[in-house]
Amino acid sequence: MTAASGALTEAALALTAEWCAIPSVRGDERSLARQAAALTDWLSRDLGAEIVSARPSRGRAPVVHARIDTGAATSVVLYNMYDVMPASEEGWQAPPFAGGIVDLEGIGPSFVARGAENNKGPLAGMLTVLKDLAERGDLGVNVEIVVEGEEESGSGALRDYLAEPDCPVRPSLGGLFPSFCEYGGGPPRLTLGFSGIAKGRIGVEGGEWGGPSAAIHSSNAPWIANPASRLVAALSRFGQSPTGRLAEIALDAEAGEIVAELAKSFDPMAELAFRKTRRYAIDGDAETLLRHVLSTASATISSLATEPAAGDAVIPASAHAGFDLRCPPGLDPADFVAAYRAALAQDGLDGVTIDLADSYPGHRFPRQSAGVEALLAAYAETSRPPQIWPWAIGAAPAYAFAPHTRSFLIGGAGRGGNAHGVDEFLTLEGYPRFLRSVEAWLTAMGRMGDGDG
Repeated sequence: MTAASGALTEAALALTAEWCAIPSVRGDERSLARQAAALTDWLSRDLGAEIVSARPSRGRAPVVHARIDTGAATSVVLYNMYDVMPASEEGWQAPPFAGGIVDLEGIGPSFVARGAENNKGPLAGMLTVLKDLAERGDLGVNVEIVVEGEEESGSGALRDYLAEPDCPVRPSLGGLFPSFCEYGGGPPRLTLGFSGIAKGRIGVEGGEWGGPSAAIHSSNAPWIANPASRLVAALSRFGQSPTGRLAEIALDAEAGEIVAELAKSFDPMAELAFRKTRRYAIDGDAETLLRHVLSTASATISSLATEPAAGDAVIPASAHAGFDLRCPPGLDPADFVAAYRAALAQDGLDGVTIDLADSYPGHRFPRQSAGVEALLAAYAETSRPPQIWPWAIGAAPAYAFAPHTRSFLIGGAGRGGNAHGVDEFLTLEGYPRFLRSVEAWLTAMGRMGDGDG
């Protein structure tokens, strides 16, 4: 395995620590603006990139679009994010918005901070690699750099930007979302696409349909309807099974072959540990489990609450549930939301509202594309043979990049962990390999370019 130099790693870690100290938490407009400004200044001053756009849109965190034009025949897209999830200092071994080196049990020396893994460590690393290649004259591609501040809240501004008829992102041979993809310390993953998602809230407010306008004593149950009970009735139509299974697709020949090959190295028990659970909701061997999770559209209730939040012998004034609805490429989550609305209307469940916060479809890219081959080459140099997935079970707006690039992949050597949780980290052993994997991908893309993109 090869890795980046000590000097390059130190520079990337220093930039990571500098940016993790900015608490650019999801929805915090002031801190997001501060991080966007720091990013834009660095891109212009330190990298010498052209700033194509860095304007906020309708009060949302800006999409920062920068460009390095080397005059090469080939262009690529590098994407990343600068928003992070909230964090309090409770339970952390280093302050989350200052960070520090911690020897994590069972993992080893690591940089711990909010954003270390998701995704300021990879962001700082990819840009440090670009700067090093440009200064050495070894950057053999043009680079479209696209960084957003709304990934943790749906990527709305990014999707709008990429969908503009005159979007200035240049056509590219491939796109990469650099991240630490040695999940749980296992082999790296290469996913050829992403699932789609719809997320929002199902609510019931007391009012004209028979519920109370304010919480009242439960002795009124014979003649005053309960919003929580009506929510339960509505949720019984949502998902239709203990696992929330809605529908499934048939895997095509390419996807079927990829899954069959993946099953040979997939360890279901290791995946349980990675997913922090003890058992699966279904039985089957590795291939059965993989086929099920990759082909299934599912609905998940992520939260349940009433107002007031708790009380004995009370009919609450309102009740609501948060939901996520995920679909493999080929199924649109918006269709299931529409069908759910129709089912509620047919059953006469008036008073139930669905507030859709976000929705977009999944998308996949061909196995035989230059970006895929370049990432395989990067892993061969820096890590172990990867697990290839036809698409990720997680969602990302890959469809929005499809008009601009022939592939859009998440990839990179190295290990991080605890994203969204306490002691979020990147390992000091893996970070130099991550940096080298990004460099290797860029170098391979330069060799594979055919002048079209």
